[in-house]
Parts: sequence; structure tokens; C-alpha cells
Amino acid sequence: MWITLCICLCVPINCISAASISSSGTCQLQGHFRLNGMYQDGDVILGGLFEVHFLTVFPELSFRTEPEPPYCEKFDMESFQQAQTMVFAIDEINKNPNLLPNITLGYHLYDNCVMLGMAFRAAIALISGPEESFSNLNCTGPPPVIAIVGDPGSTPSIAISSVLGLFRVPLVSHYATCSCLSDRKKYPSFFRTIPSDAFQVRAMVQILRHFGWTWVGLIYSDDDYGIYAAQSFQQDVQLFGGCVAFSEILPHDSNQIDIQRIVGVIQASTARVVVAFSALTYLMPLMDEVAMQNVTCRQWIASEAWASNPVFHSPRFLPFLGGTLGIAIRHGEIQGLHDFLQRLHPDNDPRNNMLRIFWENMFGCSFWGRETDGEQVKKVCTGQEDLSSTDTAYTDVSALRAAYNVYKAVYALAHALHDLMQCEEGRGPFIGNSCADINNLQPWQLVHYLQRVNFTTGFGDHVSFDKNGDALAIYDVMNWQPSSDGSMIIRTVGIVDEGAATGKVLTLDEDALFWNFETKKPPRSVCSESCPLGTRRATRKGLPVCCFDCLPCADGEISNTTDAIECTVCPEEFWSNPEKDQCIPKEVEFLSYEEPLGISLTTASLLGTCFCILVMVVFAHHRNTPIVRANNSELSFLLLMSLKLCFLCVLLFIGRPQLWTCQLRHAVFGISFVLCISSILVKTMVVIAVFKSSQPEGKGAMKWFGAAQQRCTVLVLTALQVVICVVWLSTASPTPHKNNQYIKSKIVYECAIGSVAGFSMLLGYIGLLAAVSFLLAFLSRNLPDNFNEAKIITFSMLIFCAVWIAFVPAYVSSPGKYSVAVEIFAILASSFGLLVAIFAPKCYIILLHPERNTKKAIMGRETLKR
Repeated sequence: MWITLCICLCVPINCISAASISSSGTCQLQGHFRLNGMYQDGDVILGGLFEVHFLTVFPELSFRTEPEPPYCEKFDMESFQQAQTMVFAIDEINKNPNLLPNITLGYHLYDNCVMLGMAFRAAIALISGPEESFSNLNCTGPPPVIAIVGDPGSTPSIAISSVLGLFRVPLVSHYATCSCLSDRKKYPSFFRTIPSDAFQVRAMVQILRHFGWTWVGLIYSDDDYGIYAAQSFQQDVQLFGGCVAFSEILPHDSNQIDIQRIVGVIQASTARVVVAFSALTYLMPLMDEVAMQNVTCRQWIASEAWASNPVFHSPRFLPFLGGTLGIAIRHGEIQGLHDFLQRLHPDNDPRNNMLRIFWENMFGCSFWGRETDGEQVKKVCTGQEDLSSTDTAYTDVSALRAAYNVYKAVYALAHALHDLMQCEEGRGPFIGNSCADINNLQPWQLVHYLQRVNFTTGFGDHVSFDKNGDALAIYDVMNWQPSSDGSMIIRTVGIVDEGAATGKVLTLDEDALFWNFETKKPPRSVCSESCPLGTRRATRKGLPVCCFDCLPCADGEISNTTDAIECTVCPEEFWSNPEKDQCIPKEVEFLSYEEPLGISLTTASLLGTCFCILVMVVFAHHRNTPIVRANNSELSFLLLMSLKLCFLCVLLFIGRPQLWTCQLRHAVFGISFVLCISSILVKTMVVIAVFKSSQPEGKGAMKWFGAAQQRCTVLVLTALQVVICVVWLSTASPTPHKNNQYIKSKIVYECAIGSVAGFSMLLGYIGLLAAVSFLLAFLSRNLPDNFNEAKIITFSMLIFCAVWIAFVPAYVSSPGKYSVAVEIFAILASSFGLLVAIFAPKCYIILLHPERNTKKAIMGRETLKR
């Protein structure tokens, strides 16, 4: 039950009453909650909410009688220490003449029993006040509590802040970390001295990143703390490239079936790192089952809610939880706290019943006579037992964390009140430059000063709040290590400080870490091993991005980092090395004189040139013989000269392309072949003219085609090719060109022809002359002559045409430098074909059968026919 009949909420803005108001105008409190608490009066009262008990027991509801109020079980010494730290801080402030002079702080603390219903009951009781009735309906004077320290839980803080925030009552939590509480629109008066889960999550992700753990399991409690932390964690893990292998929520009711299923998931998963965001109460059944099922070889990462709690430090949990890394809130030292805790004694004030409960749990006695606890009879408490003889979490002040946050929260409120009191009238921050009235203090006025509080504790820590009411983010990194008695101890091995001046957020002493693995080294927790250089990640279908295959980069692409998402394409003039981890300059390919192919073609070119010179020498030596003089020896020498040029022009195609070689190679090639083909054409025409002149009807044919006309014909035909070359070179000259299209891995250094039309006209003109020569020679192949040169010309032109017809498809289909080699081969083949076909028969007769080198022998066949 929240409220039986009525509650009177005394707040500075309005007096809200759900009770009936008597005729006398008095607001009556209709009932009390059964709450464990501590109380001390003062000028200004601070409220406090603490988790002094672990468990709330609700009586059975019959709906026939008024239900019994719930009660709490399982006393927690550490949480009671936190409550006493608040008492100590208030006592220390009251004794300090420099802080809140002439003002005595009081306190009213309640136990929330780790249950939302109890926490809300306690908060309502704090802001309602202890009075049975209230007649001042104008709500003047200070409220029952000016602010509340607590609640330590996120879920109760959310619920309480949702109500208190409406009236701007400050709630300063020392342990509520849910990032949702940073929403100033929803929770305008909420502050905390512990960093938000958003910072905690980032700190844990820093640890995962440091050790390369990208494949982790996630366990979280079914409350606002666990749910919001898990959501934030999953988002931040993805940002750094990690993945959550499994995500399991701990049941509210500690259902054993659910717990066993979760442990089964942990065992089956390949993730070796498990992160747990949970309060201790949710986590205890899980760890019991982990120990029962012997789940080892797991690296646990503890959130601040349980990282420093000693509950799991017994020898039983060492094989399973040893080596745990945890994020703990910053520890501090509070001078005088230990002595204060040991001076505590119970009293008979019912408002201080929490002291009696503590005393009974500490010494195993009872103030209500001899009671039995099972079969054991409890002794009677005297109240004079000696706390200095005890050794529990209550008196352990070696590493104050939550208690230190309580200390800072109380001092933050005290400094805010002190600043409020220092206000000078007329220079205040409120309407009309007014100041707050300590006798009619309104909580929203304290919120104003609390937002601007700024001080340093005796331990040297700076305390202030950002615009969302969050404290500075700083954590200790804890490591659970074995002790000499077989249990575990917690050691600080690092720090996470987002405000570090060095910029290094995470600092770890790795030599001090204990790893609960055979290797004594950090475990590997990845779904897939890192992809080496030269490969990229390819996500496996249906699996998280951390589960991937490593595929080698394609040719021309590299990856010079591990776990590359994409391979990088090399720049245009670079190519990937065999390892695919760096771009190297592409090999520049051209037909060079040093390679075997270039040497072979150069040798063939020079050999053809030598043959031409040799034939010229033979013909010059036998220039007066009939076989040389027949068919105009001048044309024969001109033909040999042009063939020699054809052989030599090949040298312009070999070697690194340069501007002058690119311009000359096709021009020299075209002019040389036109000179050659025009000489052959004129020789063919001379053969026809000689035959015609031997006939009665054509006796005057030769006088119209004498030596002068022959030279003129060759000159005119060659001049046309020269004109074509000049026009081509002057309009679109061939230039050296680095071609990346033929072979992606190489740069083919070639000569771009410049103008396709110019090059086509050059080749077309050669082809036209060759076709005409072949046609004339073919038509005159059967002329009556013992040495019919027309047949030789027909055969030579047949070879020439066959070579160049085959050249076209071979040239087009040949890549890179081999296209140049094909063109050279066509030049050499056609040149050798003409040289051999035309001059080999004549040299054969001149050198081997000189007896046939006579006019009579040449004309012998025709004589016999006659």
C-alpha cells in the first residue's frame, strides 16, 4: 500500500493534501510506514536514503483486513557504514566554524531495503515530515527536509526524482548511475556524486579496446540501472568495432530455470569476456550457479555496482571469479571516520531503530530479551559491546568508495547552503536581485546554488556538477587477486580519467594484473582473428560484424592496416605488391633492346639490311649482265634501297618511346613501303610495256614509258605518301603515351597515333598500291618469257598482301608491347618476302649459274616456240 488514507506533503510551493481537512483547518497524518531510520534534529534537516537491508518481505494480502506493513531482512554492514558516513559528515560540518556558522544541520535517514516500494515510502515520509498534524496551510517556514542524499539505486531515484523534481526538491545520489538521470527536463533537481553510466560504459569499453576484446558477453539486471547501461554499452561497443556475443537479462525473482539457462549460454558461447551490469542482489544467484556448474576460463568485467563488494571474495569463488576486472568509483580517505564509527552506541529513541538493528546484527544479540535464531538462543544486548573488537565491512575504511560519495554529497549540500547564506541583499540571483530567506527556505533556491557548487575535499578531489548534475568522471580499475588464505582481495591496478591532463584516458599497471588462466596472460576474446595486412574483412552472413572472413585484396588494391574494412585502390601509376600491403610504382613496359624479343627483332632488322647491301653489291658487280640490266637496273637498285629503309625503320619501333621516334617511325615506315611498292608497280608496268612493244600493234609503247617516266612515276607516287605524312604530323602528331588500359598491373609506354584518319590513310595508300601492283602482275603472269618477272612480282605481292592482311587482327588482339612486336614482324616478314621473292632467283642465276645469265638464255624459251 502506498498511502492508506492521506498524506500531507509540505513543500515550499503548495501544500498538497490527500487527507480530509478537519473543521479546525488542520491536516491530519492518517498513518505511518514501518521504516527503519536514524534521526537528529537541527535548524535545517537533510534527508537520506540507504540500502541497509537486502530484502523486503511483503505480507500476504487477503483484502479482508488492513495488511501488515512490509519489513526488511539481511542487514548490510557496508551500506550502514554509508549511512553513518552521512552522520559523520553532518557532525563534522556542525563543528566547523567556517562552514555554515550559526546553522546546525540535522538529518533524517531511512532504509529503502533495495525495493522501489520501500524507497518511495521513505521518500514520501521524508518530505511529509514526522508531525502527526499540520495546521499551517500556507506552507510557510522550512520544509521537513531541504534536500535528500540518495537514493543509491537508479530505479528508485528515477521514481523519486519524477515527483520531487516537480517541486525542485534536490536529490543528491551517491550511487545512482543510470545515464537517463542526466535528462534535465525530466529530472531538473537531480544531482549525483558518482559518474553517470555513460561514463562508466566508456571506461569499460576503454578496457576492452586496450586488450583487444571485441567479442564479449553481456549480463545485466532487469532494472533501470542494468537496462540503460546495457543499451549504452552495446552502442559504444559497436562504435569501437566490438560485438556483443550474447545479451542476457537477470530475472527479478531469481528464477532457477532462467539462471541455469543463462549459465548455459555463457558456457556455450565462444566469448571469453563477460561484462555484468547488475546490483549485487541480482547477481548472487547467477554466481552461485556459475560455481555449481564449474564455469571457468571466463574473464569477468564488473560494473561499479559490484566490483568492490566483498561478497564473492570467498575461496569458493576464486576459480571462477579470480582475475575479475572491475570499474569502481573513485576511493577516498575521510579523516576521523574510523574513530567515529567505533564510538557508535544505540539509544532508546524509536526514530533511531536502525542503530538497534545494526547492534543486534553486529553482536548477534537482542534488545528484546533472549530470542532464538533457529536452534541458537541469542544473548541480550547491553549496548556497551565494544565495536573496536569487530572486523567487518562497517569498520573497514581502507577503500571508501560509496561512503566517500556520500561524504561529498553532504558537503556539496553544505557548501550550497553556505553560498546561499553569503548572499548580499540587492545582489542576489533571484527576482529583483533578492536572496533566499533561511527562515523560509525554498528547495528550488538551493538547487540554484547546488548547480554552481565548487570545492575540494580534504582528500584533494575536486567536486562540482556539470549542466546535467553529473559529477566529474573518474574511476579506479580493480583486479580481484588471490590472497594467502585462499580468498580474494581487491587491488587497484589502474585509473580511468576522462579529464586527465595528459589526454590518456586509461592508465593500467599491467605488471600488477592477475589473470586466472593457465597462460597467466590476457585471454583472446574475438569471434574472428584479426585480418592481416593485404586482406580485408568480409562479414559472415547472419552474424555480427565481428565474425568475418579475411579475403585477400584484389590486384591493384592494398590494405596496410589489420582488420581493414575495405581495400584501398592504388593510384593510377602504382600497383599492389605481391603481399598486397603497399603500392609500388607500376612496371613500365615497352619493347626494349635488352629483352630477348627486342634483341631478336633488332637482329632480324640488321640481318635484312645486310642482305639488301649484299644484293646491291652483287648487282653492282654484275650491273652489265643481261639479268641485271633486264627490266631497268635502276629500279632494282631503288627497290633494294627502299627495302633497306624498311628493315632499318624497325629500329625506330624498339626502345623507350620518345617524341621524335614516335613521329618518325610511322612516317619512315609509310614512305619506305610506298617507295618499295611504287618501284615494284613501275617494274610491273615496264614488263607489260616491253611485252606490248614486242607486238606489231604496240611497237611505240616503250617510248612513252622510258627511264624518265619511270623515275617520275615513282617520285610522284612517293610524294603523295610524303604529303599524307606531313599533314598527319602537323595536325595530330603521334606522341609518347602511358597506357594503363591494356594491362592493369603495368604501364604500357607506347606511341599514340594521334590521328586515326591519318594513320588509316597511310596504311590505305600502301594497301592501294600493293593491290594495283598485285593485280597488274597477276594479269601479266603468263607473258611469254623464259624469265618472266611478272610471275616473281605476283608471288612477292601475294606474300606482301597475305602478311599485312594477317597483321590487322593480330595487331588488334595483341596487348601492350606485343602489338608493337606484331607490327615489326609484319614489316620484317613483308620486307623479307619481297627481298627473297624478287631477288633470290636473280642472285641464284648470277652466282650459281652464270651460264644462264645471257640474253640468249633469257630469250631461249621464246626462240624454241617460234
